[in-house]
Amino acid sequence: MSWFESLILGLVQGLTEFLPVSSSAHLRLTAAFSGWKDPGAAFTAITQIGTEAAVLIYFRQDIGRIISAWARSLFNKEMRGNHDAQMGWLVIVGSIPIGVLGLLFKDQIEGPFRDLRITATMLIVIGVVIGIADRLAARDESGGKHRAPKQRKTLENLGVRDGLIYGVCQAMALVPGVSRSGATISGGLFMGYKREAAARYSFLLAIPAVLASGLFETKDALEKGHVDWGPTIFATVIAFFCGYAVIAWFMKFISHKSFMPFVYYRVALGIVIIALVSTGALSPHAAESAG
Repeated sequence: MSWFESLILGLVQGLTEFLPVSSSAHLRLTAAFSGWKDPGAAFTAITQIGTEAAVLIYFRQDIGRIISAWARSLFNKEMRGNHDAQMGWLVIVGSIPIGVLGLLFKDQIEGPFRDLRITATMLIVIGVVIGIADRLAARDESGGKHRAPKQRKTLENLGVRDGLIYGVCQAMALVPGVSRSGATISGGLFMGYKREAAARYSFLLAIPAVLASGLFETKDALEKGHVDWGPTIFATVIAFFCGYAVIAWFMKFISHKSFMPFVYYRVALGIVIIALVSTGALSPHAAESAG
């Protein structure tokens, strides 16, 4: 992998990780459209450490409060009813599905799931799902001619059942084209949560899964030596700075804007990919992963 490729892929990772458009799909597509080798699942997982570092800094007050309350609740029964302590447990519970499925389907994630036909299908299908969830949320928020606005749930209402459902939604993002934020936020909207609440829990829930995946892939890469470390680290740093700016923008955007622009983009991109693959202009299979 060249330094120029790592710069572009780092920017793509940072720009798309927190938007409901699938960063793994865009890394795969950027390489395919540019005629580069597929950067691979290991590169994706390692560069995601950069974007998750941005989450840790952006939500540092929330994270510090949650960790502190959770740790104290282990020894203090009175703290177990504290919302922040409960959030600590809910992040752990919500991380279980992706941990289990990630280990069970590791070979498929690194191989067959990276087929561009699957990516395109997921871009379209999940795009439609996000659109429906967005419209339901907008209807509740605005009410109607004969209906008052409906009060949506906040993170204070989050329980184990909803946490697990969020976790299953997050696990779907193991398939390129789904989008971690898109799946979890739309899942939250379907369960009746406010946009900001769904996004906040989505970002917090991603921390254990992404860091664990990145560290696992880093350990694997160190043992097998199949990662070009200079460009990969450079891309990770680029992803961090770009990702932090995107989080700040996205958290403001979702408070008063619709997700429909992302829906239209996903569907259009999916259709273009299917057309290119169908005409033979684009190979559905990844070239040999870059090392």
